[in-house]
Amino acid sequence: MQLSNKTLSLWGKKNVNDDNEKLWLPLIAHLIDTKNVINWLYNHWINDGQRHILQRNFEDEDIVQNLVKFLGYIHDIGKATPAFQIKQSYINNEDLDQNLVEKLLQNGFDGLDNSKINTSKTPHALAGEVILENNGLNESIGAIIGGHHGKPQEEYFDYEDQLNNWTSNYYQSDSGSETSVGANWKQVQNELINYGLGLCHFNNLEDIPDVTEPQAVILEGLVIMADWLASGEYLVKDNQRIPLFPLISVDQDFASINTDERYRQGISVWADLFDPWEPEVINNPQRVYKERWKITPRQIQEKMSETIGASLDPGIIIVEAPMGIGKTEIALTAVEQLAAKTGMNGLFFGLPTQATANAMFNRVDKWLSEIATDQKEKLQIKLMHGKAQFNEEYRNIPNADNIEDDSGSVVVNEWFNGKKSILSSFVIGTVDQLLLMGLKQKHLALRHLGMSGKVVVIDEVHAYDIYMDSYLEKAVQWLGAYHVPVIALSATLPVAKRNSLLQAYCVGKYGNKRFKTTNEDWKTCHSYPLLSILDGKTLKQVSDFSDELKNTSIEITRLNIEDSELIKTINQKISDGGVAGVIVNTVRRAQELARLAESKMPSDVNILVLHSAFLATDRRKLENKLQDAIGKNKKRPYKMIVIGTQVLEQSLDIDFDVMYTDIAPMDLILQRIGRLHRHQIQRPKKLEKPQLYIMGINEFGNYGDANESIYAKYLLTKTDYFLKDKVNIPSDISDLVQKVYSEITDSEIKNLRESKQIFEINQKKSKHKANGYQIEAPDDEETLHGWLDNDSGTDLKDSKAEAAVRDTKESIEIVLLYQDDKGFNLLNGQSIEDVYDNIIAQQLIRLPHDLTINIDRSIEELEKITTKHFPQWKDSNWLKGSLALVLDKNKETEFNGYSVKYSRNLGLIYKKE
Repeated sequence: MQLSNKTLSLWGKKNVNDDNEKLWLPLIAHLIDTKNVINWLYNHWINDGQRHILQRNFEDEDIVQNLVKFLGYIHDIGKATPAFQIKQSYINNEDLDQNLVEKLLQNGFDGLDNSKINTSKTPHALAGEVILENNGLNESIGAIIGGHHGKPQEEYFDYEDQLNNWTSNYYQSDSGSETSVGANWKQVQNELINYGLGLCHFNNLEDIPDVTEPQAVILEGLVIMADWLASGEYLVKDNQRIPLFPLISVDQDFASINTDERYRQGISVWADLFDPWEPEVINNPQRVYKERWKITPRQIQEKMSETIGASLDPGIIIVEAPMGIGKTEIALTAVEQLAAKTGMNGLFFGLPTQATANAMFNRVDKWLSEIATDQKEKLQIKLMHGKAQFNEEYRNIPNADNIEDDSGSVVVNEWFNGKKSILSSFVIGTVDQLLLMGLKQKHLALRHLGMSGKVVVIDEVHAYDIYMDSYLEKAVQWLGAYHVPVIALSATLPVAKRNSLLQAYCVGKYGNKRFKTTNEDWKTCHSYPLLSILDGKTLKQVSDFSDELKNTSIEITRLNIEDSELIKTINQKISDGGVAGVIVNTVRRAQELARLAESKMPSDVNILVLHSAFLATDRRKLENKLQDAIGKNKKRPYKMIVIGTQVLEQSLDIDFDVMYTDIAPMDLILQRIGRLHRHQIQRPKKLEKPQLYIMGINEFGNYGDANESIYAKYLLTKTDYFLKDKVNIPSDISDLVQKVYSEITDSEIKNLRESKQIFEINQKKSKHKANGYQIEAPDDEETLHGWLDNDSGTDLKDSKAEAAVRDTKESIEIVLLYQDDKGFNLLNGQSIEDVYDNIIAQQLIRLPHDLTINIDRSIEELEKITTKHFPQWKDSNWLKGSLALVLDKNKETEFNGYSVKYSRNLGLIYKKE
C-alpha cells in the first residue's frame, strides 16, 4: 500500500539539537520503529512464561505476535489529528513549529494554521482509542491504546461522546469528516490504520482479537516500554552518544529513512548492554548448594529443594522454618529450579526494610555472580529502595556499558532507571515495590510487566500488618494471574496468613479460592518446619523432616522493675563477661535506658545503641560496628550491652548471650529470641543457658500506654497468657504463634472481650483504608477502562505512592546539618564546602511524627530554612528537592515548639519546650 504525501507529512516527534538544528520524525517512522521494537521485545526480551500468558486462549501463536506488532504500530494513531499536529514543541521553538505546519499546509491541510482547537481536551492516547473504536476496534484493545501514556480511560468511557463533543479536534471542523478539511484527516487516519493492518497481517480492525484483563496489562506494559525505547534518540556508552532512534533534519523526509537498518542499529546497541538469563534445569539441587555457597545442604534444605524440584506446575510456595536454618539458600535454589520449570528469567526479592534489603543485596549479588560466571553472561541487577544510591556495594557494581569481555559478570544497566527500574532482570528491594502492584498509580502496567517475568521471593512474610497484607494479597492475586512462582519465607507465620496467601494466589490463577489438598487439616496445620506448595490446583504440605533440628530450651522470666534497677540487674548478669541485648518498643525508651547505662555501667562495659532515629550514615556505621562485634565468627567484646528497638529483630546476624525485651506480639518475641544464642560459641558460665527477660508487664492485661499504643492490647494479652516460663525452640514456635493469632483460644482467657473488639474494629478500619487506592482483583472479562480510577483524582507519585502501601503516620525526611562560626557542617564535623553533594545528600534522618503533626506547615518552615541557607541545592542532581534542618554548634535547635538535639551516641532527641 502506498501512503499519500498527506500521511507522510504528519510529524510524530520534533526537537532542536545542541547545534540549533531543527529536527523531526515523521509519524509513520515512529509507528514503524515501535512496531519493530515491540516485535523484538516479544521474541527476545519477554520470557516463555509471559508469552504463555499472552498466548493463552489462542490456537494460533502467530495471531498473538501479529497483535503485538499492531499494538506497537498503532499506539500513536491519535497523533494523526489536527489537535496534535498544531501542538507546540516542548521547547517552544516557534520556527520549528512553523516549519512543520507549513509542511502540512503544502500537502493539503488547508486552514490548519488558523485552527482554533482546544488541544488539551483530546490527548493523543485518548484520541487514538476514539479513532480506532470508531472504526470498529474492540474495547479490550482500544483501552490499551487509550492508556499507553500510563492511565487508561475511565470506567464508563464512551468514544462516541468524545467524538461528538470534540469533533474539530479530530477533523478540524465541527462538521466532522464530511467537510473537505475533515475528509483530509479521515483519509490519513484510514491510511495509517490500513497500512498497519497490512504490515501485521490483518484484514480489518474487526479481525483484531479480544484479550483478557491480565493479558491487556502485560500488553500495555509492553507498548509503554517499546514506545519509550523507540523514542530514545541516543544511548550514552563510554561517554559517547550512540544513535538509537534519532530524529532527522526538517529538510529530510520519510524517504530518507531505512526503517529496517534503523531498527537493527538501534536495537543492537540497546540489547548489547545485557544478556537475558537462560536458567538451566536443576536435576541435582545439592550441587547448587555446593557450587553457589560451598556448603553441603542440611537435611531440611535438601528435602525442601527436592520437593520444590518435583512440583509440576508450581504456584505459591511457603517455607516456614526456624531462624538461621538457611531459608535464603532454599529460596535462591528454588529460584533457579522454578525459573527453568516455568520459563521465567528474573528475580524479585522483597524484604521488610531498607536495612534488610541492603543485607540481602550482598548475598544475591554473590549468588548471581556465580551464575553469570558459569554461564558467561552479563546479568543485570537492581537495588530498589529510597536510599539505594547510597549503598556502596551497589555503587561498585560496574555499568553495563563498561563491560566488553565475555567472561560473565553482574552489571547495572542505567537504561532501567526510574519507573523502568522494575524491568531489570534481578531486583532486590523493599517489599513496597511488590505491594505497589496493587496501587492505583500511573504507569502501573509497567510494574506488572516487570513482575510478571520474575520468580518472586517475599522474605519475613509475617512482618506485615493487615494494611500491608491487603496490598500483599492483591499483588499475590495478580502474580497468580500471570502464573508467576512466588516463594514466601517466614519463621513465625500465623496459619490464617498462610491460608490467605494460598487462597489469594488461587483466586488470581484460577478465579476462585478452591483447591485440592493432600492434607485434610491444612486450614489448621501447626506442623513445623513446614513446606506448603500450591502445585497446579493441589496443595501439598511436607513436614516430615529429620530430627536434626535440636531444641534449645529458653528460660522466660517476667521482670517488672524500675529502669535503674534493670541496669543494675544487667550489669550483674554480665559481671563475668557476656553480651546483653535489650530490645524495647520505642526510641525514647531506648535513649532513656542508654543514658542510665552510661551513668551506671562500669567503664569496662561497651554500650551500643541502635534504633531508627539515627542519621542514615551513623546508623549504617552502627550496624556494621554491631555486626563486627557480635556477628558470626567475630571476636566478641568481654562485656557489652546493646540497647535497641525493633530494628534488632531483623536482618542483622547477631548473637546475644542474654536478652531483655519489652512485651510484644508472640511472633515478634520469637523473632527476637532468634538473636539469643544464635551461634554455636563458648559463653560465660552464668550465661551458658539462654535466658529471656520480658519487661513492660505491669500486671496481666496491663502493658502501659506506650506498649499498647504500638501493639494491640489483644495480642499482648494473649502473648502474655501463652508465653510460659520455658520455651523450646524451634518445636514450640508454630504452636505459640497459632495460639496467639487464632480465635479458637480466646475462650481460655478472661477479660479479653473489650480488647478483642477494639482490635477487630481497628483491623477493619485499616483494611478499609487500604482499599481506597487499590486496584481490583484480576478479571478475564474486564477491560482496562477504569483500572486506575480513584475517587480523589490524585495521581500518587514516587514517595507518596510508597507511603500509601504502609499504614504509617506521615513524616518528613530531612538533611541534618549544623552551623558554627565557620559555616555549615556535617554532623561529623566536615564542612559542606569540603564534600561532594552526594555526601551531603546522605545526611538523612526522618523527623518523628510529633515534630511534624502539621505536615504542610512543617514543610513550609523547612523550605524557608533550605532556601535561605542553601539556594544552590535547587541546581544539584543530588540535593534538588531536599529539605534541611540546621542545628547550632551545640547540635541543638528549636522546631515546631520542640527542642531538638542530635547525639552521635543516642540519635535524635526531642522534647516539648
